[in-house]
Amino acid sequence: MSYALTIEPLGRSIEVEEGQTILDAALRAGIFLPHACGQGYCATCKVTVTDGEVDQGNASNFALMDYERDEGKVLACCAKLESDLVIEVEIETDEDARDIPVRDYHGVVSRIEDLTPTIKGIWIKLDEGETLDFQAGQYINLNLPGELGFRAFSLANAPSAGNEIELNIRIVPGGAGTTWIHNELKAGDRLSLTGPYGRFLVHRSAGVPSLFMAGGSGLSSPRSMILDLLEEGSTLPITLVYGARNQAELYYHQEFVELAARHSHFSYVPALSDEPADSDWQGFRGYVHEAAKAHFDNDFRGRKAYLCGPPLMIEACISTLMQGRLFERDIYTEKFFSAADAQQVRSPLFKRV
Repeated sequence: MSYALTIEPLGRSIEVEEGQTILDAALRAGIFLPHACGQGYCATCKVTVTDGEVDQGNASNFALMDYERDEGKVLACCAKLESDLVIEVEIETDEDARDIPVRDYHGVVSRIEDLTPTIKGIWIKLDEGETLDFQAGQYINLNLPGELGFRAFSLANAPSAGNEIELNIRIVPGGAGTTWIHNELKAGDRLSLTGPYGRFLVHRSAGVPSLFMAGGSGLSSPRSMILDLLEEGSTLPITLVYGARNQAELYYHQEFVELAARHSHFSYVPALSDEPADSDWQGFRGYVHEAAKAHFDNDFRGRKAYLCGPPLMIEACISTLMQGRLFERDIYTEKFFSAADAQQVRSPLFKRV
């Protein structure tokens, strides 16, 4: 059984299978709806039902208040149609974004590498004839066995290598999904995944220099974006400011050093926040936002900034960028939400965080 879903103000109608969520149906039809966590926590995918009936699913009471439910609001990632439906969505157009339909993919783990003591590189070779079409900066949902469900991970490879994807996965203390990946997953195992998702991408049409600020495994998306920019021959200045606690946690360091040596318009600024004072480290000592402030002499004007990493790092970077005269329209962040994240107060400085 299926129902008709009409999305306004687009005027698009699509077919939705019984049990399929609004968000999944739209993304698989190549229609982008704003979303983030995909699990009913963050409220990014909130839409208004103007006609028809839905099952609200497992939308959290924090993300969707009772009065909002009474007003016809639903979370697209949870809501399932119980009749033909009409919804209204606020969609911002983005000339740099491609509407790539979400698909299911299958493949084999081709190799696993310890990138740091806490981050593993996972390479998945997709089945013959399958290539993941995506924009640098997007992510996939990796399906894990049993009740573990799925986890979202950014793609770390350039889109040109779409037949074998790379994920950089940090083990989260107490996290069942990442613990299974680090302790149980092995080369030769079969996995399935869904994607691509997200609207975190390089805004090439602006024609301005790019500044990437990343911490920990937040390096995944910037690496994909930088490799893609360099492959396509972009000559605009590119800067990567990447932070880790110490040298053991600093991964792909040599790769970026070599890229900077080969491309005069690419600058790499590594920063270590907890490196022993007596070590041989000659680079910046401190945090990502401090390194960026020093490198640009606190003047970030005329750039687009892309931020990936832990919430506290992102907050500090936003504050530093704004103090250095770069404002909201030129700052983009990537953040995945968990149930715990959803309970935290969002930044008063920045509506997209």
